[in-house]
Amino acid sequence: MLVFSLALLASTVLAAAPVRIIGYGFLPYDPLCAQSCWRSFASGYQLSCTPTSHSHGGHGGHGSARTPPECFAQDDAYLTSVAWCFSQKCGEDDVPISKLEKFWEDWITGGNKVAPKWPYSVALEKASRDPPTYELTSADKMLNQTSLVNPAKYLAQWNIHKDIVQEGILESHVGLAIIIASFGLPVALTLLGYLPFMTRLIHKVNPYLVFPSLISSFQVRPLPYLLGNAPTIGQTLYIVLFISLNVVLSSVGFQSRQPNGWFTDSWSEISVYVIYRTGTLGLVLLPILFLFSARNNVLLWLTNWSHATFLLLHRWVARVFMLYVVVHSILGLQYYAAQANETWWIWGAVATIATVVSVLFSGLYVRKTRYELFLISHILLAVFIVVGSWYHVILWYKTTSTIRWPEITWGYELWIYVGIGVWVFDRFVRIARVLKAGVRKSKVTDLGAGYIRIDVPGVRWGSEPGRHIYAFFPTLGSKLRPWENHPFSIIPSYMLQKKPDGTGEADGRPVSSGEEEVSISWSKDEEKQLGAMVPRTRRVASVEETAKSSAGITLLVKKESGITKHLKADDGLITLLDGPYSNITHTSEMLGCDRLLLIAGGTGITGVLPWAHSHWNIKLAWSVSESARTLVDNVELSGVTGTKDVRVGRRSNVEELVSEEAAMGWQRVGVVVSGPGGLCDDVRAAVVQAARKGKTVFELEVDAYSW
Repeated sequence: MLVFSLALLASTVLAAAPVRIIGYGFLPYDPLCAQSCWRSFASGYQLSCTPTSHSHGGHGGHGSARTPPECFAQDDAYLTSVAWCFSQKCGEDDVPISKLEKFWEDWITGGNKVAPKWPYSVALEKASRDPPTYELTSADKMLNQTSLVNPAKYLAQWNIHKDIVQEGILESHVGLAIIIASFGLPVALTLLGYLPFMTRLIHKVNPYLVFPSLISSFQVRPLPYLLGNAPTIGQTLYIVLFISLNVVLSSVGFQSRQPNGWFTDSWSEISVYVIYRTGTLGLVLLPILFLFSARNNVLLWLTNWSHATFLLLHRWVARVFMLYVVVHSILGLQYYAAQANETWWIWGAVATIATVVSVLFSGLYVRKTRYELFLISHILLAVFIVVGSWYHVILWYKTTSTIRWPEITWGYELWIYVGIGVWVFDRFVRIARVLKAGVRKSKVTDLGAGYIRIDVPGVRWGSEPGRHIYAFFPTLGSKLRPWENHPFSIIPSYMLQKKPDGTGEADGRPVSSGEEEVSISWSKDEEKQLGAMVPRTRRVASVEETAKSSAGITLLVKKESGITKHLKADDGLITLLDGPYSNITHTSEMLGCDRLLLIAGGTGITGVLPWAHSHWNIKLAWSVSESARTLVDNVELSGVTGTKDVRVGRRSNVEELVSEEAAMGWQRVGVVVSGPGGLCDDVRAAVVQAARKGKTVFELEVDAYSW
């Protein structure tokens, strides 16, 4: 699957390869001398064949119309004057004759397919018979003889087109620099970790950069007022570097030359270059935006960064993208207001509005309260952004005399194509995963108190810990919504089945298994009812007590306000599975620890139980609320060897748990936490504190889906 996926991604990107960007296989206005000569004669002068438009107003008279390509193709004075300018100006730059002939063929009549009556060599030969001596001035309005180019007009054209070429090359350079830095930094930092002398340094750095949150203990828990999720310090460094790189590269290298063929002052010229730069860099960020949000992200396969990390970075990239789009549009409104009714302009406005709405209405307050609405609207707005950007670029091409789309473009659309390629690749692999898993009929069991168990039979994905899926329930609820899917941690169903040898619990009586220690404690209210606080275990009500197959996965679900609120007992709920995906970025390092401390809260047990079956030395601490005691009754722990501390109505003291592991003298302890945001953040803070002050090396994995 991995090899196929990489091949598919490569093919989608290479499909855009024929499109070239400025400075990499393509230069606009090349050769610059020919471009300046042509534009100096093609605008501002009437030819003998230029149509005249008669005015019937009170003062009478006549005016000039735009010179058509057929007139340029047939006018002797125009053709010989431009040919002579080519020979004089381009001769100074040693431009090959073949390049001049090609430019003549493509552009001399205005960049269309109307061929001139003479090729360049013939026009130059005719001009050479009687070399021109008259030099055009700013007062001349007619071109009716072979003439020398106006030096001031030629310089103005050369200045503006030289600046535009340099700006285009710089935009390509800085765009590629942003792409390489965004893509390459995670890969480079991951590769550094494989160097033998880096292991010790990484263990020293983790408690200070990788583990701790930037803002207090907020990380999985949302910030107050649902402002978002705070990044870790390491994530913050990447964000700061990314923003700084964009600020610097979008601000440097601007040049202005006067006199100028388009702008009367340097301020106007630089402002338009800012429009170009922000528009280009906004398009450059599209592939990064789609890549960081993708479930099938090649960086997830090449690095040890988690999907949650890339989702967080995706949101910051989106904010920078929005800033580029807004600046581009505001300045464009100032300098191109006269073209606001043009179709290319309208599509740009559509993309701008869709961008702003998408970013502002993708906040945590929307994702937490209206996830289904967020999901479908986010996809639709992304479509409007891509389609609007494409039309904005392509239709603008068609208004520009030096661009012939699709034969000759400036390459801006390349970034759109690459972004589409990344998005299509991700969606294709998602569909492939769903098709591979097939249509399943799940058994849904209502455990009570709002908890649901979903058993999906026949799935053979092994017992690798730290994985999740995205589940579709297309027939769930009153409306058919096949696009809605939700992430769930998964556990192989056999881990929840009663042991066939009979070890485990029966009739509420504790039964030991090997050297394991089992302790289930209740809250004080329940202790009074029981008469004493006693170690206690309960029998597991497995869905199929006599199951003989290890196939199948199980989900434990807490009903929420979204689609999960419709879950109820069902023996054949149609289920589609997109997955499995890994939550864990360095499974081998965790399993290589001397000891695993597994901390779970509520349904988070599904995230840690596979670890308990994968390591020889574990301690499992699972706490649930009093209302969730049904989970304890329905999760089998007899197959877990090691210390098990299950608390109902009482939360585990995570600082104490982590400190105890450090005090026991283990050299390396892996801590895996899965559960509510508050629990995850408390464990993170406890591990940071213990790792900073003790000799024990800690590895930390937080198994929590990031909204």
